[in-house]
Amino acid sequence: MIYPQNFEQKTGFDKVRRLISDKCLSPLGQERVAEMDFSADYTTITERLEQTDEFVRILHGEQEFPAAFFFDVRYSLKRIRPEGTWLDEKELFDLKRSLQTINDIVRFFRPVEDEEILYPALTALAGDILVFPQLIGKIDSILDKFGKVKDNASPTLAQIRKEISSTMSGISRSLQSILRSAQSDGVVDKDVTPTMRDGRLMIPVAPAFKRKIKGIVHDESASGKTVFIEPEVVVEANNRVRELEGDERREIMKILTEFTNIVRPMVPDILQSYEFMADIDFIRAKALFAEQVKGIKPIVENKQQVDWARAVHPLLYLSLQKQNKQVIPLDITLSEEKRLLIISGPNAGGKSVCLKTVGLLQYMMQCGLLIPLHESSRTGIFSSIFIDIGDEQSIENDLSTYSSHLTNMKYFVRNCDNKTIILIDEFGSGTEPQIGGAIAEALLDRFNRNRSFGVITTHYQNLKHFAEDTEGIVNGAMLYDRHLMQPLFKLSIGNPGSSFAVEIARKIGLPEDVIADASAKVGSDYIDMDKYLQDIVRDKRYWESKRQNIRQREKKLEEITARYEKDLEEVNKQRKEIMREAKAEAQRILAEANARIENTVREIKEAQAEKEQTKLARKALEEFKASVNSTGEEDDKIARKMAKLQERKERKKQKQNAPAKPIFNRDVIEVGDNVRLKGQTSAGTVMELQGKQAVVAFGMIKSTVKLEQLEKVSKGQIKKEIQKSTFVSVGTADHMHEKKLNFKQEIDVRGMRGDEALQAVTYFIDDAIQVGASRVRILHGTGTGILRQLIRDYLHSVPGVSHYQDEHVQLGGAGITVVELD
Repeated sequence: MIYPQNFEQKTGFDKVRRLISDKCLSPLGQERVAEMDFSADYTTITERLEQTDEFVRILHGEQEFPAAFFFDVRYSLKRIRPEGTWLDEKELFDLKRSLQTINDIVRFFRPVEDEEILYPALTALAGDILVFPQLIGKIDSILDKFGKVKDNASPTLAQIRKEISSTMSGISRSLQSILRSAQSDGVVDKDVTPTMRDGRLMIPVAPAFKRKIKGIVHDESASGKTVFIEPEVVVEANNRVRELEGDERREIMKILTEFTNIVRPMVPDILQSYEFMADIDFIRAKALFAEQVKGIKPIVENKQQVDWARAVHPLLYLSLQKQNKQVIPLDITLSEEKRLLIISGPNAGGKSVCLKTVGLLQYMMQCGLLIPLHESSRTGIFSSIFIDIGDEQSIENDLSTYSSHLTNMKYFVRNCDNKTIILIDEFGSGTEPQIGGAIAEALLDRFNRNRSFGVITTHYQNLKHFAEDTEGIVNGAMLYDRHLMQPLFKLSIGNPGSSFAVEIARKIGLPEDVIADASAKVGSDYIDMDKYLQDIVRDKRYWESKRQNIRQREKKLEEITARYEKDLEEVNKQRKEIMREAKAEAQRILAEANARIENTVREIKEAQAEKEQTKLARKALEEFKASVNSTGEEDDKIARKMAKLQERKERKKQKQNAPAKPIFNRDVIEVGDNVRLKGQTSAGTVMELQGKQAVVAFGMIKSTVKLEQLEKVSKGQIKKEIQKSTFVSVGTADHMHEKKLNFKQEIDVRGMRGDEALQAVTYFIDDAIQVGASRVRILHGTGTGILRQLIRDYLHSVPGVSHYQDEHVQLGGAGITVVELD
């Protein structure tokens, strides 16, 4: 039930209807737009919304929808019901093209075998629609691509047109001959050609020479400077053409009548198919309008509710769009606990727009139109929508503004129930404020007891107090910027709003003494209450802004968390793949190493070495094999063992390829040997042998010494003696040895301040260089990246550091720096 009768004009739905009608391709769809009505049936509403939503998806799809020829031929089809009537060429051509369009649409929706149904609601609509491919084929055999009857539509027509063509050719030749003769005599200008007048070929001639050409003068130009003569030679031929043209018309009429007789029994089925075309045209227009106003299919629940986020008045949106302005969306909630919303606030603050937005969008949705709001919004269904907006003053009916308002209220009270939504603008206004406010409060109480839903705007303080103290009613305020003195057009639910009467009066320029007198008359309590309301609104805006910022940050955090979880999952996947590959590589290397060990064992056996040594070698090999196969080892340990295994292979290869070392013989001294004087520690090198003497270089000094005074020493012995003779004490050497044993190749500085971490890293790098470490790791974490940068700046300045980089992503990535030392 909709009240009053001019509901659509009051809410602006009549303009929506016109906008949709303009998007229709034919009167078929425009009639559907005119018939579009309000429904309270859940199934009907959801079906209409689903059809429109599917067509929006078609508009965005890659496959082009067949919407080329939407012709309304229903009048022509109804006209041919009596026997003896026929469809003319244009009607037949329109029928053929529109039937082809219906055929293409039905084929567009009907899926082939095993193909997914993309648009179920529209497919169901097209399910039992008849198409007429044979009829289309028959029309194609009669009409050409321009909609004219073909020559071969019948043998008789072909013969007639052939004779017409032949006769016309003869007339043309005769006229050309007469024209050339007249041109040579100077009777007719050189550029003159035969002209068709009333279906007959004639020669245009100046009036002064009209008697020079024998024939009939049929016409003259409007200026009188040209007459049109039909030469007597072609009069008979032109008469024959006229006769043949009459025969042609009669034959065409006969062909069309015969075809119409075929069509006549099919008219009811064809008209039913045109009803389907009307539905498609209507749904398409609704989808185009939804695209224009950014409408979506909301969540519709079969209960009474309004839970809208970012709802937009479509007409206001289109108007502001032309001015390159943004519309401010509306967030509004009406639930079973808070059914009636009392909106207060300054004039021109957006209260009426809020009211009309609720009424228009709810009505549009229940008419099957997509509405502009956020996709998270939830809508309900109301059986009745009552609205009281504007001045209904009537001189004829002797109604004042307030009387009209009370007439509406009488209807509301009598007919409202728990499935009704009531929309009232300026509730209680139009009469003496005190009694007007009291009547409004009594009516509001009745609406609440009937458990009706509604949005009501007012300036009355008693209604604000009543809403605050009554269950089922909630206050709302249109926000106002007190500093800029301008409305914000935002609805805030929970607290009443101030009318800002004093501030607006001051902004307009009302004298300050007048404002002061008015404030004194209403009393300080009223002024203070108004200020308190303003402060509440201001504070609420502040906390709402804070809450919005927190929501945005939480949303961003959720997005980052989701991204990190996805990345972590990908890293784990990669880790498993790398582990699998590493194990496979380890198995391959192990097999190769095993083969080499077996060869070594065989060689040992052949050399008759001790069996115990062979057992030890096999045991070491098995231990290594078990360590490689262990699944519990960390990835970095696997990498290091793989590297060690590779180095071991290389050393074995070098040992195998190295030439056999000569056996050290202490008694034989040769050139190049290291020798020293017996009883001395200084060693020299034999440069030359001279019989029983040798030339020996001790540093930079060469001496000739008898061989019996020299003793041969090995290089290893020289190194040991040199180490013993250095200045490093035994205690220092032991300390360094202990430091090497206890040195850990990793330091964790996470959680330290910058200076603490830098100091710890400095000591760590110094120790690493002292003990001769080649590679160390620094765990600093990712964080903001400042600690990582400080450490890397320091590493860049250390001479002993050859290279540093991020650890492999599998082993820690940017949270760990790997340092290579000289």
